[in-house]
Amino acid sequence: MTKETKQVSVLFMLFSILFCVCLIAANVLETKQIQVGPFSFGRLVFPAISLTGGLIVFPVSYIINDCVCEVWGYGKARLLIWLGFAMNFFFVAVGALCDWIPGAAYWDNDAGFHAVFGLAPRIAAASFVAFLCGSFMNAYVMSRMKIASQGRNFSARAILSTVAGEGIDSVIFFPLALGGVVPADELPKLMLWQVVLKTVYEIIVLPVTIRVVHAVKAHEGEDVYDNGVNYNVMRIFSI
Repeated sequence: MTKETKQVSVLFMLFSILFCVCLIAANVLETKQIQVGPFSFGRLVFPAISLTGGLIVFPVSYIINDCVCEVWGYGKARLLIWLGFAMNFFFVAVGALCDWIPGAAYWDNDAGFHAVFGLAPRIAAASFVAFLCGSFMNAYVMSRMKIASQGRNFSARAILSTVAGEGIDSVIFFPLALGGVVPADELPKLMLWQVVLKTVYEIIVLPVTIRVVHAVKAHEGEDVYDNGVNYNVMRIFSI
């Protein structure tokens, strides 16, 4: 009996590792509140913006998602997203378990440890749901636009897929995680700023992303178009 084997390249494996590290690092960095601004441009003054440290690294996961979907197609991106979800869930679960176990008598940093690893169940659930929906939307838009444009306009596809993915992520996460905690009139502002700043992040690093995609395509000898692909998110190992 012949057994069908499905393989992934070393480069895809390295992208997957970086993707998982970015997601896990974002969870830890989210506990740090940072302030950006205020800014002034001539007579225009923009107020200070409060953000979380996760903004530094989380957008990188969307850039990797774009690269994987562009080079290897939606099937590999789907596998990558579920792999990232599983590793992130494992990290959060183990962190919560360790946070729950009583500390040693001489341990005096319970408050600090809890602040980093004691992610509230509501926030954790909102984060996981938002990540899955946003990441799959990003990959879907990237895949469909590549077919429609016949592989042209990578920059536009990368930016628009990020806007779609980050938009869904923010629309789901903030109401689920912070509804009733943050004033209702502030939630739309938070969601909008998250989408805007993460999209600006992608635009700034776009020249690097383009070079990486070209280099990976040349190295792998692949440039997949998802003609006839099944977009069912549960077909995890259909690569």
